[in-house]
Amino acid sequence: MLIIGSHVNFREDQLLGSVKDIIKYGGNTFMFYTGAPQNSIRRALDDSLTIKAYHLMKEHNILLDKVVCHAPYVINLANNSDPLKYRFSQDFLRKEIDRCILLGVKYLVLHPGSAVKCEKNAALYNIIKGLNRVLASDDNIIILLETMAGKGTELGINIEELKTIIDNITYQDKIGVCLDTCHLNDSGIDINNFDLYLDQFEDKIGLDKIKCIHINDSKNEVGMHKDRHANLGFGTIGFDALIDVIYNERLSGIPKILETPYVDDMPPYKYEIAMIKNKKFNPNLIDEIIERM
Repeated sequence: MLIIGSHVNFREDQLLGSVKDIIKYGGNTFMFYTGAPQNSIRRALDDSLTIKAYHLMKEHNILLDKVVCHAPYVINLANNSDPLKYRFSQDFLRKEIDRCILLGVKYLVLHPGSAVKCEKNAALYNIIKGLNRVLASDDNIIILLETMAGKGTELGINIEELKTIIDNITYQDKIGVCLDTCHLNDSGIDINNFDLYLDQFEDKIGLDKIKCIHINDSKNEVGMHKDRHANLGFGTIGFDALIDVIYNERLSGIPKILETPYVDDMPPYKYEIAMIKNKKFNPNLIDEIIERM
């Protein structure tokens, strides 16, 4: 079964608004932030809106256990050079976990973090210590480490770094991975040979740890470590390679989430999801979106 969706907003009507957005886009899953990803300001969750969202999801066959939340960018578990900031990252992640649990969402995508001035191995173990402090045995949550492009001092840019973190997490059932096709490309993985990457992942970590895939084209050539997303089929990865990822039988039933750029402030997801379902690239898509505005 194809589980396809996109990033959606989480505004005044909270989860209910997120569901309304993805229905408009033609998806059957979605990803959201519980507030602005660049800061720690959060509005109290409204249970009545959550319940309305559940009813609407049921009407449109959207499964709650396929919905994904994304942790804010201000969390950085890799750098402990400032103890207060390091503790803030842990405490804020814990609050986001609690919000996900209240919403009934069990997947929380997390950027592993940036070492900044820390040595790489020390930074990896900062992530491990932070996650082990934050996670509890009875949490109904799985933290998904996102594969990163390698921009600056980012960590989680290859299978070995992910394995080091995962192997040292106390509660193994609380940790997984979110692949990002743009990030993989920019880190040095040729998406045209995606099954080779999956073979390596299966050998070192296990495909069962992959719980979500961000579907993004890239504005960069393989291995440039820049992390610049492109619209589906309009980048260096290409439509056919991304379709092969989306429909790869080894990843069946895993949520695939579009994070492609807006086109003149308009979300492209309705049109990109239609292309994915039809398996047919529209080279005039961006022009047509602009014309419809």
